[in-house]
Amino acid sequence: MQQSKRTNYINWDEYFMGIALLSAKRSKDPATQVGACIVNEKNKIVGAGYNGMPIGCSDDEFPWAKTGDMLQTKYPYVCHAELNAILNNIGIDLHGCRIYTALFPCNECAKAIIQSGITEIIYLSDKYYATDSFIASKMMLDKAGVNYRKIQPTLQKIELSFNEGDV
Repeated sequence: MQQSKRTNYINWDEYFMGIALLSAKRSKDPATQVGACIVNEKNKIVGAGYNGMPIGCSDDEFPWAKTGDMLQTKYPYVCHAELNAILNNIGIDLHGCRIYTALFPCNECAKAIIQSGITEIIYLSDKYYATDSFIASKMMLDKAGVNYRKIQPTLQKIELSFNEGDV
């Protein structure tokens, strides 16, 4: 009896967004965990990152607060997932690549995306769409010709298991 291929596999967008979401699980941020995954034209992963402190800055020695005096919050210290993915790339030119990210990029990450040559952003959530940062980001991306789109997944979740019997 000939066996045919499995038909319920995930598509490329779901796969790469899954990598971004899995990367987010590395974040120590107690409030928001964001991941990003950069992919080239051949569907090869060339960079990944998550929001966290820069290398050499202990995440035990810097604040994680969302409100209060600026220097006592996470905001001046945390490196966003998109910037980390760009900085963590495997050493290739990112022109023509696309980036998958859990949140629509802020204006600072949009600058880095534009400068790096990434041409498409695929995001899961745009929950900050009414903020000045989102508006500025969108304006810059539009002017620079960077495409962006919200992912349209065919599933609600992907489950992973470390149980040997599930392999």
